Amino acid sequence: MRLVDSHCHLQADRFDGDVDEVLAAAREAGVERILVPGWNAWSSAAALDLVDRHPWLNAAVGVHPHDAAKVDDDDWEQIAQSARDPRVVAIGETGLDYDRVFSPILAQLSNLRRNLALAVETGKPAILHCRSPQGEREAQDALLRELRIFGSDPPRIVIHSYSGPLDYAVEMLELGAVISVSGLAFREGEESTADVVRLAPADRLLVETDSPFLPPPGGPRHRNTPEWVRVTASWVADLRGTDPDELGDQLVATYDEVVSRPVGSRP
Repeated sequence: MRLVDSHCHLQADRFDGDVDEVLAAAREAGVERILVPGWNAWSSAAALDLVDRHPWLNAAVGVHPHDAAKVDDDDWEQIAQSARDPRVVAIGETGLDYDRVFSPILAQLSNLRRNLALAVETGKPAILHCRSPQGEREAQDALLRELRIFGSDPPRIVIHSYSGPLDYAVEMLELGAVISVSGLAFREGEESTADVVRLAPADRLLVETDSPFLPPPGGPRHRNTPEWVRVTASWVADLRGTDPDELGDQLVATYDEVVSRPVGSRP
């Protein structure tokens, strides 16, 4: 089965000692595409360094809601400049997190808006994180409001590590979003993700690990790695009643359409 990992933080310190071996294991498992998103200025630059070392990877640059209040003007200018680099295929990870609230909500909203504006300016998709406390949906509703401000021409959107009710997915799909599913889908309280997987058009679904976080069932608890995306992809194929090889081909095609840069191309 061909695989993609549409969200994998390979520049995280948990991969400092063996990232080459982790990538080799991913290749052996069938992973053909990996997107490495930044979460602040340092991690965005580190994503680009990884792409230089491994040209089959793709990079995204942006500011995570957890870091919204920590990024200064110089950091943002560095991110905004690197967003125009041909090695960068997306803006993010950005979004809203009303669950842990590591940055104040007003700072998160301001940060989201400038990341979305950068996505529109560069024509690159926005990779969006969105979390509310379990059973609530304030962040999802706030994110929808921010995207509707763009009217009939919103930025391209990838909803990373989907979390939320089914009607939220319906509204995001109406806005043109692609929905990516991670190991979070297997956790208690995230049961609606299965309904989203069944509902979404085949060409609007991706899978990811969010490594080193969110291992799926059977995955390593201390550090998730991209090879384990195979568990989530197999689950998606089963839910949709789709042949795994057919799903794999569609995942690669959808990924390539989303990032819109040929894998391995150089600046």
